[in-house]
Amino acid sequence: MALGASLQRRWYGGGSPPWWTRPLESLYRHVSGRRARRFRDDPSAVVRLPVPVVVVGNITVGGTGKTPLIVALAQAMTARGFAPGVVSRGYGGSERGPYLLRGDDDPARVGDEPSLIRQSGVPVAIGRERPEAARLLIDAGCDLVLADDGLQHYRLGRDVEICVIDGERRLGNGHLLPAGPLREPAGRLDDVDFVVVNGGAPVGHEVTMRLEGGLAVNMHEPSLAMPLSDFAGRPVHAVAGIGHPARFFASLVEQGIAVHGHPFADHHAFTRDDFVFADGCPVLMTDKDAVKCRAFARPNWWRVPVRAVLPESFYDAVAARVRRPCEGRGPVT
Repeated sequence: MALGASLQRRWYGGGSPPWWTRPLESLYRHVSGRRARRFRDDPSAVVRLPVPVVVVGNITVGGTGKTPLIVALAQAMTARGFAPGVVSRGYGGSERGPYLLRGDDDPARVGDEPSLIRQSGVPVAIGRERPEAARLLIDAGCDLVLADDGLQHYRLGRDVEICVIDGERRLGNGHLLPAGPLREPAGRLDDVDFVVVNGGAPVGHEVTMRLEGGLAVNMHEPSLAMPLSDFAGRPVHAVAGIGHPARFFASLVEQGIAVHGHPFADHHAFTRDDFVFADGCPVLMTDKDAVKCRAFARPNWWRVPVRAVLPESFYDAVAARVRRPCEGRGPVT
C-alpha cells in the first residue's frame, strides 16, 4: 500500500514518473493495445447480446464515482420504461460466477460494489466472464444490461460507452500504468459516447455529475439518521477503503467536522481490528465500506450515503441511443 500511495502522489502531484516505471509502461502499452486491436479487428471475438448494453467505466485506476452513477443510471432507465440489470466482475469477492445476486449475499463472496448496487433494488449478476453473467440478467427478465467497470472488457459488445473521470484529478500525468494512472491512452476518450466528469469543471461536451449526501445513517439502528451537519465541530474517525479516500474526507471537512482520516486500499476486507479506536469518537464511513462492516457494527458507527446527480438530458440521450435499432445484433454466442 505504501508503494501505491507513493506512486499516486507522483501520478497526480506533477512529478516525473520513477525511472523504473517507464519500460513497464511501454510493455503495458504494447500488451493492452494488442488486446484491444484483437477485438477491433476480429468482430467474431466479440459477444453480442440480444439486448442493448451500456458500459460504464473509466480509463484511470482509482475511484471516479462509477458505482453511484450506475445506480442513478439504472433508476433513470427504469423510469424510462426499461428493465435494467447490472453485470459486474465482482472484484474483491471469492465468487467466480456466473452468479445472480440475492439480497442476503455476503460481500466477501460477491464483492462490495455489486452488493451495494443490489441493495438499491437493481438486479446484479457477477462473473469473470461478463457475457455469461449477463445471460442470467436476460433470463431474469432484464431488457437492458449496464456493465459496471467494463470499458476495457472488449469481449462484451456494447451499444453505448460512458467514461467517468475525476474532475479534480482528471488524467493525472497522462502516463499509462505504472508510470501514471491511465489504463488506456487519453485518446480513448474520443471514442466513447459520453464523458461524465465527477466534480470540478467540465470541459467541452463533458457531462457534469455531482455527488449529494448530507445525511448519516446509523449502522446499528438503520432507522436512525441525522444530518451530517450535526457532527460539525466534533472529532470523528473517517474510514474509507475506496479508490480516492481523500474525496470522502474532504466532503466531511466541508461540513465542519474534525476528521481523523483512516485510508485503506480500495476493496479492503475490513475486520473488527481495523476499528480499534480508544477515544470513543463516532466512526463515519462510505456506503461501499459499510456493506462489509454491518455484521460487527457498533452504536456509534455511521454510513454516509451519496447519490449521483446528472442532467435529465443525459439520461434522455442514453435512452435514445439504446432504443435505436441495433444492426447486427444476433443471438448470444
